[in-house]
Amino acid sequence: MEGALLSAATGALRPILGKLSALLGDEYMRFKSVRKEIKSLTHELAAMDAFLMKMSEEEEPDVQDKVWMNEVRELSYDMEDTIDDFMKHVDDKDTKPDGFMEKINSLLGKMKARHRIGTEIQELKKQIIDIGDRNQRYKSRETLKPHEASSSTRNAVVDPRALSIFEQASKLVGIDKPKVEIIKLLTEQDGCVSEKQQLKLISIVGCGGMGKTTLANQVYQDLKGKFDCCAFLTVSRNPNMMNLLRTILSEVSGQSYANTKAGSIQQLISKIIDVLAEKRYFVVVDDIWDVDTWDVIKCAFPMNCSGSIIITTTRTNDVAESCRSTCSGCIYNMKPLEMVHSRQLFHRRLFDSNEDCPSQLQKVSDEILKKCDGLPLAIIAICGLLATTERTEYMWNKVKDSIGRALERNRSVEAMIKILSLSYFDLPPNLKTCLLYLSIFPEDYVIEKKALIWRWIAEGFIREDGRYTAHQLGERCFNELLNRSLIQVAWLNEYDEVESCRIHDIILDFIVSKSIEENFVTLVSIPYVATGTKRKVRRLSLQVDDEGNSITKIDMIFSQIRSLNVFGYSMEIPPLGEFGHLRVLDLELCPQVVNRHLADIGRLFQLRHLNLKWTEVSELPEEIGDLSCLKMLDLRGTKVQKLPASVMKLRRLAHLFLDSSVKIPNGIQKLQALEMLEEVNVYRQPFQFRRELGQLQNLTKLALNFEGDSIPAQENEVEECNKAIASSLCAFPRLRWLTLRGASTFLQQGPLCHVPLSVQELIMTKNSHMRQVPKWVSSLVNLQLLRLEVYEFGQEDVCILGSLPALLILEVTGMGKGSDTSLTVSRNVGFRCLKKFSLGACGWMVFEAGSMPKLEKLETGIQFNKQPESHTASGNVLDIGMGLGNLPSLITLKFSIYAWDDSTLAAAQAAMERAAVTHPNRPTLIFQKIGTSRIEYKATSSS
Repeated sequence: MEGALLSAATGALRPILGKLSALLGDEYMRFKSVRKEIKSLTHELAAMDAFLMKMSEEEEPDVQDKVWMNEVRELSYDMEDTIDDFMKHVDDKDTKPDGFMEKINSLLGKMKARHRIGTEIQELKKQIIDIGDRNQRYKSRETLKPHEASSSTRNAVVDPRALSIFEQASKLVGIDKPKVEIIKLLTEQDGCVSEKQQLKLISIVGCGGMGKTTLANQVYQDLKGKFDCCAFLTVSRNPNMMNLLRTILSEVSGQSYANTKAGSIQQLISKIIDVLAEKRYFVVVDDIWDVDTWDVIKCAFPMNCSGSIIITTTRTNDVAESCRSTCSGCIYNMKPLEMVHSRQLFHRRLFDSNEDCPSQLQKVSDEILKKCDGLPLAIIAICGLLATTERTEYMWNKVKDSIGRALERNRSVEAMIKILSLSYFDLPPNLKTCLLYLSIFPEDYVIEKKALIWRWIAEGFIREDGRYTAHQLGERCFNELLNRSLIQVAWLNEYDEVESCRIHDIILDFIVSKSIEENFVTLVSIPYVATGTKRKVRRLSLQVDDEGNSITKIDMIFSQIRSLNVFGYSMEIPPLGEFGHLRVLDLELCPQVVNRHLADIGRLFQLRHLNLKWTEVSELPEEIGDLSCLKMLDLRGTKVQKLPASVMKLRRLAHLFLDSSVKIPNGIQKLQALEMLEEVNVYRQPFQFRRELGQLQNLTKLALNFEGDSIPAQENEVEECNKAIASSLCAFPRLRWLTLRGASTFLQQGPLCHVPLSVQELIMTKNSHMRQVPKWVSSLVNLQLLRLEVYEFGQEDVCILGSLPALLILEVTGMGKGSDTSLTVSRNVGFRCLKKFSLGACGWMVFEAGSMPKLEKLETGIQFNKQPESHTASGNVLDIGMGLGNLPSLITLKFSIYAWDDSTLAAAQAAMERAAVTHPNRPTLIFQKIGTSRIEYKATSSS
């Protein structure tokens, strides 16, 4: 039953087939009277599933077929709900009764259940036949239309160059000329921004997908270092002005106002004006949709004469004209890419840097580019399609012809929608479903990859297949959506892996329209607009403001909803008892959610994903233990102080996220499905917990906290507690990620601290100081990331860490004093794979030839403990950069210094600039005096 995937194309047909198969199994042999009906219904549904899957591949199916497909999908959800209710009822009745009357009631209940399932199976079969007969009566054609769209690549393996292709796409083409033109309009003849000139404003206008945001960002990156205050903000289609103004205030002031609720729009504008008064500022306001929005935003920017700059981008000429007229600015009209740049973008997307376009594909490539008409989004979209298409002239011509039919009907923005449609219909069914699910998120929302994959799994879109875990398959789906440019990178982690994504608003518009068409997702927003409320609601996304707007009542039936996602502060959450078949409940960042909203949560017997992060919930009800299907529970940022004992009944729980203040009851060993547990304060837990922890054999990620006011008073109690935790750590065969916070006492246990050799990431921070790097660290041969705090860092520590064969990222902090000693990294020390090295202020660092051959990012510094006349006189400061030339892969260098006098600071900065300029890679240099704001400096040959 758990192996069948739910699909946007076929609804719940496949899960139903799995559940009907279970009803025919030995476990339900007592339902012999309906086995024949179940078999007949199974054959009918299997045929429908095959037909729906085939029809879902057609871009423009017959209207009557679309109606029939929607009817079958809707009926499939109802059927699954009926079967789930029945199976739960039978399972409840199967509990062994204690007394005579209980046995009689149980027997009667089973008889009623057999009668009811027989009646319902017959009724379901009748509905299926009625739908089929009605379709045949009104069908306008006798045979199916031949399938024209190319389908040969649907089962193709994900291109192994997926991420590298995406990286190449980030190398901009055709941007230099417009960037120079805009900078020329904004600056003086020499390219400098005068402090005496009046405020200048440019409004970049063009249709979606033309590259307005990219162009504005390039200008912003080039010029922002010359201004006192800078901000880059994106305006959504229905902006929350309070949040928007808070964002502006946070960026220009350098302080966070994100969670500030007090005040009004007028007060926020006044605060922004106060911050910007008499300052030179550079602000980009991206994607303004209407004049009214700009009329509010512009009030926050003083029109002073200090040489400030504002750039706006918009799709609408009226908005651009309104922006321009604010201060006699100018309008810059985006132009399509020239053919040479279109070809360059096309080739970078599809071919390696040392690979030319095959001669047999050059003609068809040019024809494809001609029809894309210089629109970057169209080119990127079609490249995403071609990336997984066989490289033959025949296959590429088929793609070209499909584009031609779309473009020749309408050569406007509609053409891009057709191209996106083509890319959509080329997706395999599971990817279509995963993509459509993204329509639940608001515009410009940053979507965390891990959270998204957990939702996909909870919804039943992805399941493990024996070779890969469900999460690994989710990663592959996510990466393929990246490869096809249907989602965009928002944030990269230290490994340059994608942590979060965004959806381009054109693509979001497209998938929202498809979701509404197929009744896959229902959206409710302010002003109160509910899509598809005339039909049954399957997945509900509530998108509401946090100021002045609210929806107190939604006119729809909740009993068939499988996913409830709330984005906003003022929405009144409907009673959970009305959501009988909910799989996903995500209320993150909804402070209106309190304990009463969890009443009747035990009725959600299908719930798999419960996210209460940053709500006002302070207590979980005992009924939480009735959620037998729950796999993810997130309580971070809530007021919950302890878990009820019934949590230990959640035998499928795989991910449990807590604050360190939460107390966990005895019985943690019962949660054998648990894979992730964070963050647990070990001294707050009962002693039995520390013994039971080691029995969680499937644990892969663990975060432990040793801080707080719950530390045992007796020294022997602390020692016993630490021994128990150390013993548990030894017992995890699959542990990959381990975090120890405030663990200085625990880490001093020496040999008692045995970190499993399987660990790939080890973080020992937040008052986890050690005198020096422990020798046992050298045994962690699989370690890829290490963060630790030490009082002293010497040559012996360099050798210990250098011996780690797989280490990619190393961050060492907490040195208690500066040092005049020199640390040398030689070829023989190791660090063969290290890509990032961050070392707090210490003594001199010297890199010899052959050391750290793959290092890309270096962060280090020097701290003087006394006035350093001797340092300056000896010339050591002038030699700070010595050895940087021996780091052949260096890209970024951040250097921090604590200096007593300006001459030492100036000498150090000059030395570092000289080292950066003379390095072959000319790395970006960020020079920082400790306690002051940083200075960003891009080294060039002319510097």
